[in-house]
Amino acid sequence: MNEQQLPKNIAKLQERVRRAAEKSQNGNSAVQIIAVSKTRSAQEIRAAHACGLTHFGESYLQEALQKVSDLDDLPLTWHFIGPIQSNKTAGIAPHFDWVHSIDRAKIAQRLNDQRPPELAPLQVCLQVNISGEDSKSGVSLEDLPQLARTVCELPHLKLRGLMGIPAAGADTLQLHQDFGQLRTALAELQTLAPDIDTLSMGMSGDMEPAIMEGATMVRVGTAIFGPRNR
Repeated sequence: MNEQQLPKNIAKLQERVRRAAEKSQNGNSAVQIIAVSKTRSAQEIRAAHACGLTHFGESYLQEALQKVSDLDDLPLTWHFIGPIQSNKTAGIAPHFDWVHSIDRAKIAQRLNDQRPPELAPLQVCLQVNISGEDSKSGVSLEDLPQLARTVCELPHLKLRGLMGIPAAGADTLQLHQDFGQLRTALAELQTLAPDIDTLSMGMSGDMEPAIMEGATMVRVGTAIFGPRNR
C-alpha cells in the first residue's frame, strides 16, 4: 500500500458514501465505514486510523488477534466479518466488539458462553444467504426468525441486525433486489426485536446500491488500501 495515497482513497470513499446516502430513500444519512483490514499490516491500520477510520474488519482469526494485540493503544472497534468455525469462537468472543457472520445457533451459543461476563455484550449481526447460492454461508430467510429468537435469549450477545453478500457478478438490478430483500427482512424482524438497527451490506464494488437500499455499515477494503496482497 502507498501510504501517501491512503488519505486520497479515504476521502474519495467518503464522498462516494455521502453521495449514495443522499440518493437513499431510507434516511440512512450516517453510514459507518468498516475498513476491511484482513491481510493488511498493523502499520497500514495505524495509517488508516490516522486518517480518521476507527472500525476495522477481520476474517482470519490468528492474524487478527496479533493485530488486536499490536494496536491495543488505539481506540479501535474490531469487527469479525468472516465465516466462523466452532474452533474459532473462543478467540473471537473476548477480542472483538462486533461479529457480522453468525449463521447458526451453535455458533451463537458458543460465542455467548465464551464472552467474558465483565465485557459488554458482543454486538452481532446474522448473516443471511440473500443470493440463495449453496456455496454461500448464511441462514435462509425461512430460518432467520428462529435464529433471531435464539440470539435474543442469549445474555452476552446483543442482536443488532443483518449482514448479506450478493452473488458475484450480479448486475445493478439484482443488487438492488438482493439488498432490498435484506432491508425487508430487517423490518420484519423489528416486530420481534424493535431495537435492531443495522444492515451490514455493500463492499468496494457495490456499496452504492447497498446504501441506497438502507445499508448502515459498508465493509470496504480495496477502495481504501488498494488491491489485496493475497
